[in-house]
Amino acid sequence: MTYLPYHIEGADRSGRWLVTCDHATNTVPPDIAGGDLGLSAADMARHIAYDVGAAGVARALATLLDSPAILSNFSRLAIDPNRGEDDPTLLMRLYDGTIVPANRHADAAEIEHRLNLCYRPYHDALAKLAARPATVILSIHSFTPKLQGKYIRPWEIGVLYAHDARIARPLIDHLHAEADLTVGDNEPYSGHLPGDAVDRHALQHGRPNALIELRNDLIADEPSQQAWAARLAPILETVLAQTQL
Repeated sequence: MTYLPYHIEGADRSGRWLVTCDHATNTVPPDIAGGDLGLSAADMARHIAYDVGAAGVARALATLLDSPAILSNFSRLAIDPNRGEDDPTLLMRLYDGTIVPANRHADAAEIEHRLNLCYRPYHDALAKLAARPATVILSIHSFTPKLQGKYIRPWEIGVLYAHDARIARPLIDHLHAEADLTVGDNEPYSGHLPGDAVDRHALQHGRPNALIELRNDLIADEPSQQAWAARLAPILETVLAQTQL
C-alpha cells in the first residue's frame, strides 16, 4: 500500500472553512527509521507524538461546518508540520523529558528526506485547498494538562492568534460567555511562530483564521470529540456571520 502523508475529507463541501489538523496521528512512515522511532508504545500515545483527540474533533467539525478537512498522517516526532523549515524545533530530539532515539543523530540529509516524504506534500495539499475563494482557516490542536515539572494548565480551551484576530477575538468573547469554560487567550502558549502552518497558509495570504487548542483529557474518546464539535460549530458559524468577512 502506498503511503500518503495526509488525508483530505470533504474536498467538495461548500462551506468556507478549511479545518486543518497538523498533528492528527502518531504514525511513523515505514521509510523513516523503519517505522519505529525507538520509543515505547506508551510514549507514542502521549502528546509528544501527536495531538491526542484533535483528529476526531477536526473531522466532526468539518462535517458540521460542511467544509473540507485536511489531516496529517505522520507523527510530529517524524517531522513537525507546524514549524517552519528553518525552525530548530522542526525535528525534536528531546521532548517533554523524553529522548527520541531515531532523531538523536539525524543529519541534514535525513531531515531533507523527511521534509520531502511528509512535510512538503502535506503543505502542498493544504495550499491547494486553502486557495479556494474566501477560505477561512480553522486549525485544531490539543494540549496536555501538564508538562513535566510545570504547573497544571487551567484552561479547557484556548484560542491562539497572531496579528490577525478577526476571527479569534470574537470567538474568545463568545467562549467567555459559556459559564463553565476557562478560556485561554493565546494560552497555553503564544499563537504565532514564523513559518508555522497558520502563518504560511493564512497570515501570508490575508486569510481569516483561528487556532483552537483543546485540553486533551477532555477529548480522549469519540463521544467527547463529537460533543465538543457540536458545541463549537454553531459558535464558529455565528462568529463568521457577525464579522461579515
